[in-house]
Amino acid sequence: MQLAALIVEAAKWYGIAGLVAAAIFLLFGIGRIDSTARGAYAFRPMLIPGVVLLWPFVLARWAARERTRRGES
Repeated sequence: MQLAALIVEAAKWYGIAGLVAAAIFLLFGIGRIDSTARGAYAFRPMLIPGVVLLWPFVLARWAARERTRRGES
């Protein structure tokens, strides 16, 4: 039973981290990743579930794009 509680707790914290990442990304990052998303606020709530589940990949992609924009490799 302890393992099940640990898995549930880990999933809870993963979801919380995903919500925080989604809020930050959808407010500040999506316009930097996709120029067509600038000013398009109506569709952003639809992206929340995907960003919450895939937040490590979203943040990694955002970081890679920022490095590319700055000319770093």
